[in-house]
Amino acid sequence: MELRQWAEDTTNLLHLTTLLLVPVLIALVTQITNLTDLSFLLFPPLASGTYTLFADPEGQYSSPRTFVGGLVAGALAGWVALELSLLGIGGVSAGAISPLSAGLSIMLCGGLTWLAGVEEPAAFSTALLVLVSARGDAVLVFGTAVDPAAAYVAGVAVSGGLVAGAFAVWRRWFYEERARYLYGTTQADDHVLVPMRGETSETTAFFGAQLAAAHDAGKVVLLDVVDDAEMAAAERAMLDDHDAATPEDLPESARASFDGDFEAAVTDRAAATAAERLERHAARLRARFDLPCEVVVAADGDPTRVAVETARATNSDLLVTPFETEDGLLSPFTRGVFAGPLDAVAFRSTTGVDAWRRVLVLVARPGDSAHAMIDFAERLAGETGGVSVCTCIDAESDRRRAETKLANLVETATGPIETRVARSEVTAFLGANADAYDLVLMGSSGDRSVASRLVSPPTFERIQDVQCDVAIVDRGDADREVWASQDG
Repeated sequence: MELRQWAEDTTNLLHLTTLLLVPVLIALVTQITNLTDLSFLLFPPLASGTYTLFADPEGQYSSPRTFVGGLVAGALAGWVALELSLLGIGGVSAGAISPLSAGLSIMLCGGLTWLAGVEEPAAFSTALLVLVSARGDAVLVFGTAVDPAAAYVAGVAVSGGLVAGAFAVWRRWFYEERARYLYGTTQADDHVLVPMRGETSETTAFFGAQLAAAHDAGKVVLLDVVDDAEMAAAERAMLDDHDAATPEDLPESARASFDGDFEAAVTDRAAATAAERLERHAARLRARFDLPCEVVVAADGDPTRVAVETARATNSDLLVTPFETEDGLLSPFTRGVFAGPLDAVAFRSTTGVDAWRRVLVLVARPGDSAHAMIDFAERLAGETGGVSVCTCIDAESDRRRAETKLANLVETATGPIETRVARSEVTAFLGANADAYDLVLMGSSGDRSVASRLVSPPTFERIQDVQCDVAIVDRGDADREVWASQDG
C-alpha cells in the first residue's frame, strides 16, 4: 500500500521506471547485438536517448519517431561526412579523425534532423561515433562482412526501434492508464456512507450522492445514530400516547404491548422515527440521482466507531460527513473519521446549494490525496462544469517546478482541467478567488507531522471566512485504528 501511494506521485513513478526498466532494455538490446560483431559505440547514445524517453514521456523528445529518426539521421550524417572525407573533402588524418569531418558531421546532423523534424540531443552523438566506429575493420553480421559505418547505421536503427517499441507499449498501456492501476479513487469510492448529523446533513447527503452517482455501481447509505435528545423525545411521545406523566404511570395494557421493557420500547420508537426521516431524504436522492440509497439507524455507541463499522457492513468505501468544529477546531467526531481507516470527506456547506459546477482543487504536494481530489472534482463538475487545480508558491523560481507538478497531476484526468500557479499565501489566494467557485477541495494534511501542524496549522483551519462550500479530503489507511473521538 505504501509503495503504491508513493508511486502515485508521477515523478516517483518515472524515477522507479528509469531505475528498473531502462537497464533491462539496454541489457536486452546488448544481448541481441552480441549475436553480431557490432561496435559497442552504439550504446552510449542509445542509453542516453532511452533515459530521455522514459524520464519524460510527455516531453519534447519523447516520441518514438523522433527517437529512432534522430539516432538514424545522426548516424547517416556522420556516414555522409565520412564518405566525403574519403573523397578528399575535409581531409583525412592518419590514425585520427579529421576535425573538419567531425564538424561537417555535426553540421549535416543539425540540418538533417531540423528538416526531418527529428531533432534530439542523442543524434549528435551518433553523428560523431560513426566516425570512430568506421576506423575499424569490416564487421561480421550473421557471417557476412559489412562496412563498419553501414553496420553502425543499421545497428542504431534496429536497436532504436526495439527501444522505441517497448517505450510505445509502456506509455500506451501503463503510463497513460496509470490512474487505473495506481489511483484508487478512480475505481473505488463509489459506495458512500453519509452520517446525517447537524443542520447541513441534507446538503451533505446530496454532495455524497453526486460523488457516488458518477459511477454506475454507485450507492449511498444514510446513517443516523439516535442521540439522547431523540431518545427523550421518543419517551415523551410514548408517555403522551397513554396520558402518563412517568413510566410508572403507564397502564398495564401499555406495558403488555412492549413486554414491560419500557427502555427497549423507547429505543425502538426513536429508531423508527429516525428511519422515517432518513427514508424521506433517501427518496429525494433516489429521485434526483437514480441510484440505490439505503438507510441505517443505530441506537447507541460511539458515533465514530458506529460510522466505520456501518461502512464496513454496507460495503461502503467513502465516508462523507458534515464539517463540524468546536471552539474553532475539528470536532471529536470529524477527527475520529479522519483518523480512521476509510477515505473520508468533511463537507462544509455555507451557500446551501446542492450542485457544484465550478470546483477549485487546492494542491500542496503530489500524491494520492491530490489525485483523489481531482477525481472528486470531476465527478461533481460533470461534463458541463469546470475544474481548476491550483498550487501556491513563495518565490517565482518555484513556478516551473510547480507547473510541471500540476501538469503531471492532471494528465490522467478524463476532461479538460485548468491549472493555476499563484504566487500568494494560500489563505490570501482563497480570500481573493473563492467567490468565483461553488466549491473548494483541499487535503486534510493527514501526512504532516504534529510539529509541522503546530508551526503552521492546516489550511482548512485558517479559512473560516471563505464564502463558498469547502470539502476536506482525507485518504484512509486500512491499517489505521486511531479513534480521536475517544482520545479527546
